[in-house]
Amino acid sequence: MAAKVLINGYGTIGKRVADAVDAQPDMEVYGVVKTSPDYLARLAVTEKGFDLYVPEDRVDAFEDAGIEVAGTVEEAVEAVDVVVDCTPEGIGARNKENLYEPAGVKAIYQGGEEADVADVSFVAQCNYEEALGVDHVRCVSCNTTALCRTLGAVEEEFGVEEAYVTIVRRAADPHQVGKGPINAIVPNPVTVPSHHGPDVKTVLGDLNITTAAVKVPTTLMHMHVVRVVLGDDGVSSDDVVELFENTRRVWVVPHGEGLGSTAELIEMARDLGRPRYDLYEIMVWEESINVEDGVLYYMQAVHQEADVVPENVDAVRAVLELEEDAEKSMDKTDEALGVLERPPFLG
Repeated sequence: MAAKVLINGYGTIGKRVADAVDAQPDMEVYGVVKTSPDYLARLAVTEKGFDLYVPEDRVDAFEDAGIEVAGTVEEAVEAVDVVVDCTPEGIGARNKENLYEPAGVKAIYQGGEEADVADVSFVAQCNYEEALGVDHVRCVSCNTTALCRTLGAVEEEFGVEEAYVTIVRRAADPHQVGKGPINAIVPNPVTVPSHHGPDVKTVLGDLNITTAAVKVPTTLMHMHVVRVVLGDDGVSSDDVVELFENTRRVWVVPHGEGLGSTAELIEMARDLGRPRYDLYEIMVWEESINVEDGVLYYMQAVHQEADVVPENVDAVRAVLELEEDAEKSMDKTDEALGVLERPPFLG
């Protein structure tokens, strides 16, 4: 029998997670939760066919708007195997205390929550086994997920003495008009190191990493400029290219084939027919991968709306112990979502 999954929050991440769960052979969307009777609520019911659950005190507002409600979120959490909480930053922790723990239901949170909301901070290819059977898992942020995928692979294969990363952050997601337009580059945060490095360490505890971040006027993707002092001084640039080409959910892309910017990467996703032009994979520019005197440099692009989506699916499998093997879980997730190790057209 398929696992029953409730998606609490149906915004940028929630709607993508709902579609991803709906595509899996071993789980089903029991329903989605909304607090506002907007077009997304209507779309979830009429176009996606999802049952809609709302807080008890919001039922009348949805009925007045003519949106069919299947029940209350308080009822739904009692009926499901796991909740994937995709609510805005900070609300997940309150939901844990007020909803999930009283109902005795397992829950998965997003990277906007503090690490102590969960038993495990999670990136599937790094620490899947740690999440097996636990009650609360936090899928780390888009930036942390991306750094864990590539730096985790480098650490495992070559060793990392230290890493320094400059994170160039998008200012807002495409629909967030309230945060723009802007004409500035903003330290975000202004303190160095930034919070991203400690967040990476919640997954890769032994990694010596320092990060700094700035926010720029774009909405499409983040970019990371990475410097790594390797533990093995015999590593070549070609060795790292080969490693990344064989790392799950990472693409090595050629700058020189019309893929020289985040805008062109998004256009590639559109041309591939990806839903919402989602890139679940981390894009590493091949020409940026360079090793000099035992120091590795590379640049990668991160689609902040999508890269954590596969992690949420794998987290469902882990907490419910639907699959004990990380590779097998990722195989199922990636096949259902059309995730590719390396697209054939890239050679």
